[in-house]
Amino acid sequence: MATDKKLPVSRRGFIAGAGTLAAGTMGFPLIGGAQPAAVKVGIIHPVTGFVAYAGSQGRFGATLAVDDVNKAGGIKSMGGAKLEPLLGDSQSKVEVGVAEVEKMNEQGVAAYIGCYQSPVGIAASQAAAKYNTPFLIDVGASDLLVTRGLKNVFRIKPGFGACVDQGISLLGDLNKKANGVAKSAVIVHESGEFGTGTAKLLASKLPSIGIQVKEVIGHDNPTRNFDNIALRIRSAAPDIVMMSNYQNEYVLLARTLYQQKVNLAAMYSILGGGFNYKFAKEQPDVSQYMIDVNHWYNPKSEKALALKKRVEAAGKEFTFEVYLAYTVVDLLADALEHAGSADKEKLTAALDASTFKAELMPYGPTKFVNGQNEGGRAEVMQAIKGDIKVIAPEQFAEMPPVFPKPKFT
Repeated sequence: MATDKKLPVSRRGFIAGAGTLAAGTMGFPLIGGAQPAAVKVGIIHPVTGFVAYAGSQGRFGATLAVDDVNKAGGIKSMGGAKLEPLLGDSQSKVEVGVAEVEKMNEQGVAAYIGCYQSPVGIAASQAAAKYNTPFLIDVGASDLLVTRGLKNVFRIKPGFGACVDQGISLLGDLNKKANGVAKSAVIVHESGEFGTGTAKLLASKLPSIGIQVKEVIGHDNPTRNFDNIALRIRSAAPDIVMMSNYQNEYVLLARTLYQQKVNLAAMYSILGGGFNYKFAKEQPDVSQYMIDVNHWYNPKSEKALALKKRVEAAGKEFTFEVYLAYTVVDLLADALEHAGSADKEKLTAALDASTFKAELMPYGPTKFVNGQNEGGRAEVMQAIKGDIKVIAPEQFAEMPPVFPKPKFT
């Protein structure tokens, strides 16, 4: 077991030395053509367990980005050093995610990327903090990830707080334009940190736009049958069902409500784990007119559209796990270029000062404040005829929203 268990160095301490980053390495050729040491990157996702599909998508996006960085010449400020991915499977379990961090630390990783699930990311990044190792969150919605005072954690995407605020604002606008057709809601959420935290925020903020919360229903992971929950929803007779859960439960709940023909003005999710092209294509009738506030690529970006084609040509779906993991690898590569070193303190300082442009995403310039990128934002999408289109913000919109959705006959 490694013995280098220093306390996390403060962001201010890192930044104080940032002005001299890479001063001795930038632009100098390697002597004798020696290959520089690879930069080891720990990539941890749940590729087995109940969210294995999403975890596998994240791993695919991360390794695709690593290949692209290496094919483009590696980290040029480090003499062309390649990224070397160390792949870990959290198995959807907190303790396994922590064990992967410890194992990879012994192998000399310079940074970690992960972990899809918020509880795993919270524990794994805490473990990485013992070694002052940067931990880049690709997917993980809980704001606890960046509010614990850890100096090694960086999240480029917005968390559930920002997504809920944006989602509530848009729902209020939609409802106002529809003459206030929606007056009540039921919230359904997975019982972990992600779903519970999101549901609490939704329940507190829906009354501000004139929507009464009739019931908040939690469910376990995994849940194999939603018949009883569907009956509770039918009995409550809400205008809107709001969902925050992972892939399998998200799709199963939507299918159950469709099969039971529960009439709603909208199924409106915040960070819906199953709202993706796979769901829209495989179950177009079930997904039709569903709305989700989530991480999505920039549909106006040529780089994003080109990557989408590559991913689909490889037989994969272009889900948010893919392009968020890809983006985080690009962020790490950019920070390594600026640091000119895989030294953990220099790398953390470079991340802290990053102005990385996430070309795949609808983001402004990166600006980390206590590890959270203030330039990130969600988009709002709607499923339509087996496809998914952005409906907000306006500058990225591909179609106007359909709200309320047509009733079952």
